[in-house]
Amino acid sequence: MAPSMEFSRWWGKDTRKGTPVVVKMENPNYSVIEIDGPDAAFRQVDKDRGKNAKQFTWVLLLKAHQAVGCLAWLGNVLWALLGAIKKRLLLGQGVTMEREKSGKGRLLFGVILAFLVTALAFLAFELVAHFKGWHYFKNHNLHIPQTSEIQGWLHYMYLVWLEFRAGYIAPPIHALSSFCVVLFLIQSMDRLILCLGCFWIKYKKIKPQISGDPLKSDDLEGSGFNYPMVLVQIPMCNEKEVYEQSISAVCQLDWPKDRLLIQVLDDSDDESIQFLIKEEVSKWSHKGVNIIYRHRLVRTGYKAGNLKSAMNCDYVKAYEFVAIFDADFQPNPDFLKQTIPHFRLNPELGLVQARWAFVNKDENLLTRLQNINLCFHFEVEQQVNGVFLNFFGFNGTAGVWRIKALEESGGWLERTTVEDMDIAVRAHLCGWKFIFLNDVKVLCEVPESYEAYKKQQHRWHSGPMQLFRLCLPAIVTSKISIWKKANLILLFFLLRKLILPFYSFTLFCIILPLTMFVPEAELPVWVVCYVPVIMSFLSILPAPRSFPFIAPYLLFENTMSVTKFNAMVSGLFQLGSSYEWVVTKKAGRSSEPDLLAASERESKVMNHPQLYRGTSDSRLSDLNKLIEHQEAIPKASGKKMNKIYKKELALAFLLLTAALRSLLSAQGVHFYFLLFQGVSFLLVGLDLIGEQVS
Repeated sequence: MAPSMEFSRWWGKDTRKGTPVVVKMENPNYSVIEIDGPDAAFRQVDKDRGKNAKQFTWVLLLKAHQAVGCLAWLGNVLWALLGAIKKRLLLGQGVTMEREKSGKGRLLFGVILAFLVTALAFLAFELVAHFKGWHYFKNHNLHIPQTSEIQGWLHYMYLVWLEFRAGYIAPPIHALSSFCVVLFLIQSMDRLILCLGCFWIKYKKIKPQISGDPLKSDDLEGSGFNYPMVLVQIPMCNEKEVYEQSISAVCQLDWPKDRLLIQVLDDSDDESIQFLIKEEVSKWSHKGVNIIYRHRLVRTGYKAGNLKSAMNCDYVKAYEFVAIFDADFQPNPDFLKQTIPHFRLNPELGLVQARWAFVNKDENLLTRLQNINLCFHFEVEQQVNGVFLNFFGFNGTAGVWRIKALEESGGWLERTTVEDMDIAVRAHLCGWKFIFLNDVKVLCEVPESYEAYKKQQHRWHSGPMQLFRLCLPAIVTSKISIWKKANLILLFFLLRKLILPFYSFTLFCIILPLTMFVPEAELPVWVVCYVPVIMSFLSILPAPRSFPFIAPYLLFENTMSVTKFNAMVSGLFQLGSSYEWVVTKKAGRSSEPDLLAASERESKVMNHPQLYRGTSDSRLSDLNKLIEHQEAIPKASGKKMNKIYKKELALAFLLLTAALRSLLSAQGVHFYFLLFQGVSFLLVGLDLIGEQVS
């Protein structure tokens, strides 16, 4: 459409000032450009002059292109998901079915399956009623038709179902949902208080301080420093991927060699791995490091039994402190100098815990979500409890214990799979204090596959319930104050270890889909949407770079609730899987860059031998050979498999069924939550999150 004459006159109106400049272009399509002065070309063009029909058309085309691209991306994702469902569920290609070792797991799967079958039957009934126009309970104030209004036997059955639903099913569901909502609000309030405490610590810059130099000696004739005797323990079991980097990092701790002893506590049952670890220990021993290798003949009690056996050695009596590092942890050389001084002027201090830092936090979506969770755990939970209560759960590694505190607390016990939490609770009951150092970080790994992460979470949630049963009488009869007892029982165990997985699974995975078929007990929108989003926002604050993952984090935490609930019940009632310990699979991601960097350094300083992190003479030579022959020698490709997780899949179909029922009644937020939560369960059930399993 051609512009009008008025518009043409307005457009051609002469408003130029200054000396005009004429520029001739070689391209005939742009013959003459008039510029009002030398600086006019760089001034912003008037908005009204820039809005012509051609530009407006291009903007619309650009927006349309972006919309089409977004739809194409969603279509590709949906097509890939359908392809994975066909390949893994229908054809069974490259997958193995998850095996339930405990009767509790099979029982939970049966309950979820029963709910799914019932939901499908209800959905079919509701679909028939919807298409026939029977919407009596869409508004709760509508009455049930009388006998004269009944249109047939199916209509009569539907009305009987409505009466039964309103009178007998809705009240217990409403009561249970109200109970879970109360627990949900209490737990949310606890998380909010923890966040406020963290903000207060940041605002006031509160952190454990060291006055003076506690290591400095008063003996003028001596060396000038008084370094206590420190024992370092590295418990491991079949840690082929990470043993070398951990031993290397610990052997380079900046501490006098005659005041330091390193114990490599190897519980490996593979003789080839034992040989490799022995060789690594021998190499560092020849370099002057005071390091020994220990292997138990009777491997009982898992990690607790390993640590207990090592502490029973006679030479341990000469040491005052013990630092513990798992096989994938790499402390900085100054770790002991940042932790040990806190003990010297505080005789009541029993534990100094450092924070974990993750070398593979950006490896995939699963590691990113774990980083969010663990950052909140360390920076908020551990730091706030350490500052205001002087107590928190020991993390099992990257910490330094006063050996006297371990001995007075009863030492390592083999009664649970969370020996670290066990010794922390017993030390707290004996009056020992703890310090958390948020600015001292130790590198480690998080699980990269869902299978490894699931087994880790099962152990972390079944063990505390085991421990709660065992420690409750000791907590009640202990001599600590009443408020410390209340903190241990109500907050530390019940609220954060029992109530959280219970309400998360029950409220969002069972009650919410049921309310779609029983609208009389429908959950309010603020329970489904607003409060979870706010809590997820608070949880993600310690890891601000992960803010784009707030929605996946919320959905994934609800997805993991089935594993945590199963583990919690197993530990609480002492079922078969409650004392199951599976070593978390490591990938050894940080070893390859360390070796490459060390190889470059070694080539530059051949005449100046030094100790480097993550280096090994034999490994470096192997690495050089590999670089020389990497084109000639093909890499061996390991076959990778996926697992099918039955409980997650059953819950996925239950939630998607409820989402379809919600769509019939146009419930908005409920539908979207159920849809995305169902897709989240589907992705996890098909093992589409994290790395595949070799």
